[in-house]
Amino acid sequence: MKTKKELKKEYKEMKFPMGVFQIKNICNDKILIDHSIDMESKWNRHIMELKFGNHRNKDFQNDWNKYGEENFVFEVLSELKESNKKNINHDKELKTLQNLIIDEFNIENSY
Repeated sequence: MKTKKELKKEYKEMKFPMGVFQIKNICNDKILIDHSIDMESKWNRHIMELKFGNHRNKDFQNDWNKYGEENFVFEVLSELKESNKKNINHDKELKTLQNLIIDEFNIENSY
């Protein structure tokens, strides 16, 4: 059995997929685009906020309530690979990537 110290060390060394993703309403094609250094956790946060009825984006929350969870899909748009360089602000890089994607796809129908 591993010690707490070993488990902590393993967790700190874990690499989570980071990137830009969308949550798409398949009923009206509206999308929410977001980014994270840990996409799975961010997706889970969105889901929990929506299930509890307190998502910060009220239009998104209203559509979730109207159409139901089964009408929303999570899709990765771009994944950022871990860099070996020191002092890189991955969140800033992801925000830039998110803006590039929004501009490139000329996204208008979004939350």
